[in-house]
Amino acid sequence: MNIPASNSTLSNPPKRPFFREAHWTYNILLPTCAVIIVFGLLANLTNIVVFLKAGVKDNVTTMMLSISVSDLVYLTLMSPAPYVFIVSHFADNGLFPFDTDLITELLYWPAMVFYDFSAFISVLLGVTRCACVAMPLQFKSVFTKTRTVKLILASFVLAFALRIPILSVYRVARRTDPDTNVSYVYVANHNRKAMTRINDVLNRNTLLYINFIIMITCVCVLSFKLHQASVIRSSHSSTPATNSEQASEKPDNQGMSSKDVRVIKSVVLVCSIFITSQAPFLIYSTARLINPEFDVFAKLHNLFAMSSTISRTCSYLNASVNIFVYYNFNSKYKSVFLSMLRKRK
Repeated sequence: MNIPASNSTLSNPPKRPFFREAHWTYNILLPTCAVIIVFGLLANLTNIVVFLKAGVKDNVTTMMLSISVSDLVYLTLMSPAPYVFIVSHFADNGLFPFDTDLITELLYWPAMVFYDFSAFISVLLGVTRCACVAMPLQFKSVFTKTRTVKLILASFVLAFALRIPILSVYRVARRTDPDTNVSYVYVANHNRKAMTRINDVLNRNTLLYINFIIMITCVCVLSFKLHQASVIRSSHSSTPATNSEQASEKPDNQGMSSKDVRVIKSVVLVCSIFITSQAPFLIYSTARLINPEFDVFAKLHNLFAMSSTISRTCSYLNASVNIFVYYNFNSKYKSVFLSMLRKRK
């Protein structure tokens, strides 16, 4: 729900067209977004604490910790927006004594830098695991923890650099109402249309399609390797029960132990969550690029508003639900998490 900067000269800006008509997406998803964000903040804080207590000793844990930190920052920057939208939509007199773009626009685009950052790390996570599983002898020693940290830092620089065009559009300015002689702060923009177009083509389409294709490829390769490992394990199911636990931690003919399988499953799920959550955004961003009427303040603004609300809800879910993956497929995470719960009790 990307709201443009206000061009109003009133000290109390009017409601946006987004909220003139009640849609099921607003009535249901806006309150849901607020709940998801609160849960996501708590979940990512938990992830960070658990990973740090467990020890960040390998590249997979390093990337998962980085995703949790990035998602936490993203949700923190985005957290005021749903409440502004809720008040604007449900309250008849819920007008703010300031330009709400100070909350929505100025925080939205920096938040998107961290959302892109999480996406890049997810892609990096998928690619590194895919390479290590598909060609273990060639890549097992390539992706060290030090190199992983460097790749993560480079990913953040890239995410920020790609958003510079749209970040440079907005600035805080002061305006005076000629009728009341009251001055107030608002969000001004310069060359917004051109920079938004660049952002749409570069970040919301080209880069998004590249990430999407890479992630789908990684999920397919890792899923195939998991299937191969399960077939091999099934063929060895006649192993005596007394030795089954010891055997499960030893690599099979594919060089995969049960621990490796759990790691791959967690990576596949993280990548799959990314793919599922990005799909609505990919569809509506492509439609926006093709049809100029599918935009804010255009002929199809209501359809655009509903689509963007659904997409944004998916992005909140993407940044919040990884805790379930870590708990179910990371034995060290689960052990430390349960230990923390027992201590609190």
